[in-house]
Amino acid sequence: MSQVFTPSPLIGRDDELARLAGVLERARRGEARAVLVAGDAGVGKTRLLDEAAARAERDGFTVLTGHCVDVGDVGLPYLPFTEVLGRLVADERFAAVVTDRPVVARLLGEGPDAVRDVDARARLFEGMARLLADVASTTPLLIVLEDFHWADQSSRDLLRFLLSRGILERPAGGAPAAGPAVCVSYRADDLHRRHPLRPLLAELVRLPAVERLELRPLPDADVARLVRALDPRPLPDATVHRIVERAEGNAFYAEELLAATDTADGGVPSALADVLLIRVEQLSRTAQQVLRTAAVAGRRVEHELLREAVGIPEEELEAALREAVGRQLLVAGDDDTYAFRHALTREAVHDDLLPGERARLHGVFARLLTARGRRPETAAERAHHHRESHAPAQALLASLEAADHAQRLGAPAEELRHLEAALDLWPAVGRTGLPAGSGVDPVALTLRASAAAAHAGELHRAVALSRSALADLGQDADLELAARVRYTLAGNLLQVDNLSAAFAHSSEALAMIPAEPVSPTWVWAAATHAMTARFAGDGGAALEVGRRALEAAGRLGMPDAQADLLISLVGLDGRHRHSPEGRELLTRARELARTAGHAPVELRALFNLAMGCYESGDLDACLSWVTEGLALARRAGLLSSPYPLEMRHLRLTVLYVLGRWDECLRAAEADTEALSAAGGYTMAPALYIALARGDLTAADRARRLLDGPFDWMATLVAGIALTEAAALRDDPEDAVRWMRSTVRALSDKAGTPDVTVRLAALALAPVADAAVRARTSAGEAELARWTGTATELVEAARESAAHSHDGTPQGPEGQAWLARAEAEWRRAVSGPDAAAWERAVDAFAYGDAYERARCGLRRAEALLAAGAREEAAREADAVREVAGRLGATVLRQRLDELVSRGRLARTPRNGERPSLLTAREREVLRLLAKGRSNRQIGEELFITGKTASVHVSNILAKLGASSRTEAVAIAHRKGLLDA
Repeated sequence: MSQVFTPSPLIGRDDELARLAGVLERARRGEARAVLVAGDAGVGKTRLLDEAAARAERDGFTVLTGHCVDVGDVGLPYLPFTEVLGRLVADERFAAVVTDRPVVARLLGEGPDAVRDVDARARLFEGMARLLADVASTTPLLIVLEDFHWADQSSRDLLRFLLSRGILERPAGGAPAAGPAVCVSYRADDLHRRHPLRPLLAELVRLPAVERLELRPLPDADVARLVRALDPRPLPDATVHRIVERAEGNAFYAEELLAATDTADGGVPSALADVLLIRVEQLSRTAQQVLRTAAVAGRRVEHELLREAVGIPEEELEAALREAVGRQLLVAGDDDTYAFRHALTREAVHDDLLPGERARLHGVFARLLTARGRRPETAAERAHHHRESHAPAQALLASLEAADHAQRLGAPAEELRHLEAALDLWPAVGRTGLPAGSGVDPVALTLRASAAAAHAGELHRAVALSRSALADLGQDADLELAARVRYTLAGNLLQVDNLSAAFAHSSEALAMIPAEPVSPTWVWAAATHAMTARFAGDGGAALEVGRRALEAAGRLGMPDAQADLLISLVGLDGRHRHSPEGRELLTRARELARTAGHAPVELRALFNLAMGCYESGDLDACLSWVTEGLALARRAGLLSSPYPLEMRHLRLTVLYVLGRWDECLRAAEADTEALSAAGGYTMAPALYIALARGDLTAADRARRLLDGPFDWMATLVAGIALTEAAALRDDPEDAVRWMRSTVRALSDKAGTPDVTVRLAALALAPVADAAVRARTSAGEAELARWTGTATELVEAARESAAHSHDGTPQGPEGQAWLARAEAEWRRAVSGPDAAAWERAVDAFAYGDAYERARCGLRRAEALLAAGAREEAAREADAVREVAGRLGATVLRQRLDELVSRGRLARTPRNGERPSLLTAREREVLRLLAKGRSNRQIGEELFITGKTASVHVSNILAKLGASSRTEAVAIAHRKGLLDA
């Protein structure tokens, strides 16, 4: 598949570009400066200088660029300066200046032979310095010298002269020299200890007019932005993450890895490998041998282990290592280790080995590590080396050791990786290939991998693994194991919202194990079935099974199962999680789980406590529970498991509702990688904020949430965002369509989802607008159509708010949305109702600042229609304050339209002087500041040009201005104009 790439954009170099802009500005003022731009190959030096040069040219600079090239140890004398001079000669503006300096013509092969002229070199340097100073005195000048690590000795000498005694030299008296800005780039990673550029750089950086600018690797977020900007295709998050991980901040490496995304091998792209191996091939044969051996060890290797693996005398090893470190291929660590400076270099060297050589060296490291003892921290390394040296049985056992070690450390993602490696090796090993008594069972191993996947947040992978375990069960499988497989699969299916299949498998699991004599397996099967029955809409069965299992768990002394069952029973017997009784049960469940040391169940309890507080409108308590839950998840290594991910999403939601939008966006950005891995729905608050701030492209991001397999939460978030976007576009047809399709997709046996009331209220806004328009112009049929739709929507909202998922009326949030839906419905069927909107404003007082302000805007509109102008103005002021604090540009724009349309004056606050101008005059003033004529002002405000003229005259008189321009200036000083 071919790819189309755009030119590489400049991303993540704002600070560096600002420094170069400062140097250019000083050069424009006549102060010559030089910048030494350092960075590894591919980090973006040329792209940065290209951008700086392009901006300089736009600002009137003359830009002269010279390049150095790699032609071995000899080099081409003065090559970059010859290129600079050639560009200067070709510009007719400087013909006279060049003619006045004939000595520099030697660089172009046109001057007198310098063999017999003993002072020729000195005159050449002086002539070049004077020439550049003369050019800089006629035009702002930028000189760019690229890849100076390849410069010849003569070019280095000329640069030394120019920067130390020539164009940057300050004349007597200390006045700035009239000289150019000079940018010199070089590869920091090419400067080995004896590189001839090193002493020159050390000398130059001590000069007061010379500064060093080091381009460090790009942050991961910027590399991800670069990758997405380079490829017009929508790349999967996993692909972008892998490129970012391997590129390690290097823009060129990222581009090459992106270009190779369609290749099958997944190794280092050949073009990039060639670049990386050039420097390796410059080493001695011994140093190359050491580097190849180190590449097999991994990114980092201990000195002693490397010495044993290479098998050469210590003196030769140290000399080879010194050479590799000097060439900046390896980096020496403080702990007697060596690491490759860049992981891709290691990959390229490793991949360049012959297959037999690679397998032999991996076998060497496997034997050396095993001989040191089976330490848990080396298990992953041993598994890798055994696998690569074609020893599958040893690799499988070492992978299980590594999985055990990862589990003890609370690292479920790594545990899953090692378990899957063991499962991949099982067909090649089998039971007969393992030592007697190893106790490895592939079904139990798959179940364990499924649990690790769930804890790591890979829910669909957990489902696939538990399905695989079910498929691998033999006809004579142990009944308890068969039941465990089925209730594990049921629990995983519940997490991905496949409710009917989850209920079916939990039913099978419960039927396999007799209830008497009671066993731990039956208790957990019953606990799972209680959950699936509840979500499948069979609350009676869930309550019966849950109570029996809770009693059995108490008899067997299973506090973790007791805790899990108590959580499931909350709400089934009338004690809901938002009630005091429900919170008491959840608190007890939390303590039981903590006593048992069962972190996943404790996290479930904490999530439900947080949700209960949210549903009851106690947002501060909700945040407190979320903070405690995330702290536990961090300690247990479960931050990516389902409930902590839900809590991270809940934290963002609460910050959004409380109106702490900037804090919400910062938290979302800090959590981007983990949240996006869990599912894009977790970025819902950021989508809602983007829409409120006028970014309708957020609708496209919301639509992408619907790609792929059905995800309940993603569908809910997308439905809210897309309904809201349609409402903001004033598209009632689309708003209603998204509302209906979302409710249909989310409905199940338990009934319509709680979010129905919110979706209905959102869709009602443009429907009511359409009804208002129809009432004045479109006729009875159109009005009947929209009022009928409004009635349908408000009925859905009433039903949803009255019956939540647990059968009780929804809490403060649901009731607030119902109040808004009722007010919108009244606006559609009979016109604006200030009392209805006041009820909506009061309903959102539990904490939702944005929705309260939106309802406040509608209340102001209704008050204005009723003739209550002063009260409408006070309400508008309150809305203005919230909109400004939130940065809610859409709300502010609609408020301004209402104020303008209704000529509402801003009410002064306590101690504040009344506005000098009327509301209409302020509108005229804003257009006056934009340079509009009286006629244009009249057209925009729907008044006559004569009336506009009168307003302008009044403004001039009130401000004491003699002209329109002066009036605008005075208004700015008095703060009468918005920024």
